[in-house]
Amino acid sequence: MQQGRTTNVDVYRPDDSTYHPSLLLIEDDPGDALLVEELVADSAPEMKVVWVQSLAAAREEFAVRMPDCVLLDLHLPDASGLEAVAKVKEIAESVPIVVLTGLAEEQTGLAAVSVGAQDYLVKGRVEPDLFGRAVRYAIQRKQAEQAAAALQAGQLRAQENARLERGLLPSPLLQAAGDFDVVARYRPGRTSALLGGDFYDVVQTEDGTVHVLIGDVSGHGPDEAALGVGLRIAWRTLVLTGVTGPRRLHKLEEILVAERSENRIFASVTNLSMSPDRRTVEVMRAGHPGLLLRNGSSVDWLEAPGGPALGLLPSLSTWPEHEMTLPSGAAIVLFTDGLFEGHRGEGRERLGEEGLLALARACADLGPNDFTDSLIARAEELAESNGGLSDDVAVVYVQWKKEVNAPA
Repeated sequence: MQQGRTTNVDVYRPDDSTYHPSLLLIEDDPGDALLVEELVADSAPEMKVVWVQSLAAAREEFAVRMPDCVLLDLHLPDASGLEAVAKVKEIAESVPIVVLTGLAEEQTGLAAVSVGAQDYLVKGRVEPDLFGRAVRYAIQRKQAEQAAAALQAGQLRAQENARLERGLLPSPLLQAAGDFDVVARYRPGRTSALLGGDFYDVVQTEDGTVHVLIGDVSGHGPDEAALGVGLRIAWRTLVLTGVTGPRRLHKLEEILVAERSENRIFASVTNLSMSPDRRTVEVMRAGHPGLLLRNGSSVDWLEAPGGPALGLLPSLSTWPEHEMTLPSGAAIVLFTDGLFEGHRGEGRERLGEEGLLALARACADLGPNDFTDSLIARAEELAESNGGLSDDVAVVYVQWKKEVNAPA
């Protein structure tokens, strides 16, 4: 055993009998270090041991290579007692620790286990077989702890995603659901362990107007998703309290600026107000992609005049209201840019707006649900060879179901 010497270390696998774990011995007493060397020679001569005499020297070793296990004396020149355990955990949280104590320090050894060490051994009372087992079991216990912690973190993340998803993707609020058709879909991108900031909503007010929102907060993660939830709820509140036109988007922008965690975060949105006459639609667009107009078996891409995304030019932005005529029986499809920013095939070419329009036209004979599902599925299939769609995708398909009765 050489002081300060490092060797190549792989990940320890307890079920692999051909792998021999590496040890870092932090011990300032040469006599006790020699005792450990003899224990290794007698119980597991294949184990690799590096000896250092202080926590400072251990830091240098950790910077070069992480061992599979640390053997830690509790009386070091620069750390002692439970403080030594805490400092090693701070430097190398993932590495198991076996504490070395004296005969009169068994209670200290138990206390060390209670604060994070995996085991303790009493110097001079350790048999070779017990030493080898203690080291291997400590490594196994640490790996089991990490696996349990990762599982718990995954479960908490899934629960948080479910809560955020309920906020981002609500049920439409319609007075007469039989008169209006809504198909909404959400797909997380491959890079999103958490939900992104894509959101939508559909609300019908007392005058019969159906208001539709789709939006996308830049970035991914819990902050962006929570911001998307806040904007979606704020939009619904503004609709129900009678705030209309560009003032609605100005209020949303005020909320975004007040709630965002960083100044660089912005949100693109499209707001529709579909008149109860089934013929008139007012569109406000803030940095968001265009929309698809499906009329029978034909599909067209429409770009309504718009302004910048919310948060890019706070208090300076303007968003014109664009009125369009909706053909009888026509449907509007809104989506976030993740739907067409994926690759098409194995190359680096993006699907793009023209490619998405071609996919939509190929699905034009399908019903609303099948149309929406097929549109997403075909975009995903094209991007599959490049790892799938990298961004979240939200799609909302809206359509009046019935004609207004002609006046007598």
